[in-house]
Amino acid sequence: MTTLACAPDVSLTLTTLKPTTTERLRVVFAGTPEFAAISLEVLINQQDALNIDIVAVYSQPDRKAGRGQKFAESAVKQVALAHNIAVEQPETFKKSSIEGMTARQTFQDYQPDVMIVAAYGLILPIGVLNTPTYGCLNIHGSLLPRWRGAAPIHRAILAGDTETGITIMQMDKGLDTGDMLYKVRAPIESDDTAASLHDKMAELGATAITTVLQDLAHYQAQAIAQDDSQANYAEKLVKTEGEIDWTQSATVIERQIRGLTPWPGAYTFLAGQRVKILASLPVNASQPTDQPAGTVISVGRKAVLVACGNDSNTDTGIETPQASTLAITQLQFAGSKPVRAEQICHGNQLNDGDQFSKETK
Repeated sequence: MTTLACAPDVSLTLTTLKPTTTERLRVVFAGTPEFAAISLEVLINQQDALNIDIVAVYSQPDRKAGRGQKFAESAVKQVALAHNIAVEQPETFKKSSIEGMTARQTFQDYQPDVMIVAAYGLILPIGVLNTPTYGCLNIHGSLLPRWRGAAPIHRAILAGDTETGITIMQMDKGLDTGDMLYKVRAPIESDDTAASLHDKMAELGATAITTVLQDLAHYQAQAIAQDDSQANYAEKLVKTEGEIDWTQSATVIERQIRGLTPWPGAYTFLAGQRVKILASLPVNASQPTDQPAGTVISVGRKAVLVACGNDSNTDTGIETPQASTLAITQLQFAGSKPVRAEQICHGNQLNDGDQFSKETK
C-alpha cells in the first residue's frame, strides 16, 4: 500500500478537517453499478467504527434493462433501500435547468461533510464538488494518472498491464484529474478477465476508502498532484471492439478476449454466423504457423488452435517470420450454449481448415 505526499488542490475550497471524537461526519454516497455497491455496503456496516453517518445515497435514474425492458434499480440503490437510506436520482445538476437547480438545493439540504463517489456516471459540476465541507472523494479503479476515464479495468488488460489498483482521489472539475490521497496496488494475473479484475478492484476500493476515512485529515494533508504528462485515457467501451481481427497477434487477441469479458465479449464469424470466443490459453510461447490468419489449424480435445498475425518477441521486439497461434478453450456458436474444446472436438460444428473472418458488410 502506498501513501502519497502533500500537494494542495487549488481548484476546490476545502475546510481543514479537525479530528473529533464526538461529531460524526455526514456522508453522501454517489454510485450506480456493483463496483460502487460493494463500497457502499462496507461503509454502511462500518459507520460506527468510522464515526460517520451515511445520510443519503445518489444513483443514476432507473433504466430499462433485460429482454422485457422493465425499469431496473441500480445495485447501489438496492443496497441503500435495503438499509433504509434516502435515495436521490437526479437526471442532472446543471444550473441551466430547473431540475438541476432543485437537485443542487436538495444536495445542500443534506449538509454533507464529505461525498464519496464511485462509478456514479453523472457529471458533478464545481458547485456540487464544493458543497461538502471536505469535498468529494472518488474511488477510481486504476493507478492514476494511468487510465483516467470510464473503462480503466478493461483498458488495463487490453494494454497488457501487469498491475493496476485503486486510487482515492480528491475530485476537481477535470476528468479524474484531482489530487491523489491514497493508492493501493494489485497484480493483474495472466488469467484475469475484466469480470474477475472488476471484483478484485471493487473489494480493494472498499478497503481503500475505509482506510482513508479512518484518518481523512492525514490523507488530505498528504495529497499529491497528478503528473498530467503521464496521463492516458480509458475510453468507454463500444460493442464493435469485440470483433476479432485475426491479423493481430495472438497476444493482442488473447488480451481482447479477457479484457472484454463479459461485455461486449470477443467474437468472430464462421460462414457468416457470429461465434463468441469465450476463453483461450495464455500466450506464453506461441507456436508459429504458415497458415492464413483466422484459419482453424486443429480442433483438439484441449484447445482449438487458430492462426493469428505476427507476434513480437517480448525480449527483442523482433517479429517472428511466421504467424502466431491462439489456443481457444471455450466458444459459443450462434443459438447454442457455450461449449468447451472437448465438446467441440466431438461435434461437427468446427473442423480443421475452417476459416474465421470479420463480418462481411
